[in-house]
Amino acid sequence: MFKVILTLMAFLAFTALKAQQDIEKIAEQLAQEQLDAYNARDIEAFIIPYAEDVKVFNFPDQLLYQGRDEMYGLYGRMFSRTPELHCKLVNRMVMGNTVIDQEEVTLRKGEPPMRAIAIYKISDGKIAEVYFIRDE
Repeated sequence: MFKVILTLMAFLAFTALKAQQDIEKIAEQLAQEQLDAYNARDIEAFIIPYAEDVKVFNFPDQLLYQGRDEMYGLYGRMFSRTPELHCKLVNRMVMGNTVIDQEEVTLRKGEPPMRAIAIYKISDGKIAEVYFIRDE
């Protein structure tokens, strides 16, 4: 009986670990998809990883805007106005449904990059919340 319980406990621990790894893999894929589209300045591809009602904040809790339609307008204008726009991923951490990216964003060549941290919270297979911390 002890061996059966021990085997069951090991199976449950493995299953929980696998589920956690799957969640983290999806979260990282979504963050990478939007980063790749950002650097390509492809607004259509950029908004795909986001939830319809995505909320974007200045960290910790200042709501900047909500919704993919609003995001589409803001980023669409930025992409068209900044042909040299590029985001360099400096560091990425993933834990559960949260991805934290340290970034350097170049708006124009020859200008120093803006340093920022983006925190992506994933829910139901989409980026549901984004929190920005900017170096001021």
